[in-house]
Amino acid sequence: MNKHQEEIVMAFNPSSHLQAEVSSEPDSWAAVIARLPELAPLLPAAGARVAVVGCGTSFYMAQSYAALRERAGQGETDAFAASEYPHGRGYDALLAISRSGTTTEVIELIKDAKSQGVKTIAVVATEGTPITELADQVVLLPEVDEQSVVQTRFATSTLALLRASLGEDLTGAIADARAVLAEDEASALAGVADAEQVTFVGRGWTVGLATEAGLKLRESAQFWTESYPAMEYRHGPVSIATTGRAVWAMGEVPEGLEQQVAATGAHFVSRDIDPLADLVRVHRLCLYKARTLDLDPDNPRHLTRSVILQTSADQA
Repeated sequence: MNKHQEEIVMAFNPSSHLQAEVSSEPDSWAAVIARLPELAPLLPAAGARVAVVGCGTSFYMAQSYAALRERAGQGETDAFAASEYPHGRGYDALLAISRSGTTTEVIELIKDAKSQGVKTIAVVATEGTPITELADQVVLLPEVDEQSVVQTRFATSTLALLRASLGEDLTGAIADARAVLAEDEASALAGVADAEQVTFVGRGWTVGLATEAGLKLRESAQFWTESYPAMEYRHGPVSIATTGRAVWAMGEVPEGLEQQVAATGAHFVSRDIDPLADLVRVHRLCLYKARTLDLDPDNPRHLTRSVILQTSADQA
C-alpha cells in the first residue's frame, strides 16, 4: 500500500479489510491495465460470439462487459448467471469471472462448455483453484484479490481491464475514482448518507453497475436497496419514491427522470463522472452505513467468500 492509499484509509477510520480494498481501487485499475499487453491475447477475439458468466457480483460485471463489447462492435455478447446459462446455444467462447476460482456453478459450466468444444476463458484472482485448472485460458489477477467477503476491488479491476481491452482509455475513470476517495465524507455522500432507502438505476452497460451497487449495500449494511434499468423505473418502481429516500442514477440519465423523482420528494443523485468511479462512491456509502450501524462489512451474515455446493458427483 502506498502513502496515498494509507492516507485515504486513515481518513476512513479503518477497521476492516473492505476499507483498505476500496481505497486501493483506482491504483488497482491502473495496475491491471498496465498488464493489458500481456493479458489481451487471452481475452475473446474480436468477432467471436461470446457468453460471459459469473455469480453475484461477477455476473453483474459480466452484464456490463457484454453490453460494452457489443457496443464496441466486437461481436455478439450475452451475459448470464452461471446457473442460467442456455445450454445448447452456440458460442465461440465462454468467459467466466470468478474471484475465488471455486464457485460450483461456474466450475460445472466450464466442464460442460469444454465437453461441447467451446473455448473457455476465466478471469480469476486466486491461483491454484479448480477454475484455473479447468479453463483453457486464464487471466490471473492475484494483485487485486481481497480478504473481505464483500467484493469491490477484484470486480471493478476486472471490468476496468475488460473495458481497456475494448480500446477504452480509463485515465479519466481512474482520476475520477481518486477524486471520489479524496473527497470529504459529507460531500461524497450528500443526499444518501441518511436516506432510509436507495434505488439505483442505469442504462446500457451501467444496468449491471446499478444492480451491483444495490447488492453491495445489502451485503455490507443490510440496507434496503432496489435496482432497475432507468427507463423501467417509471413503470412501477417509482411508486416507492418519497421523502427520505433516494434514487441514484449510474451514468446516463433519461430525459425527465430527475424532475419526476424530485416531484415525489425523493432525492435524486447523479454525477458527471465515470460510472465505475461512481460505484466507488457507493462503496464509500457501504462503509459509512456499516460503520453507523455497527456492522462488520467484511463478514456479512449468511455469506461466505465462495458458494461451494455439493453436486451429484460428490454424493456418488
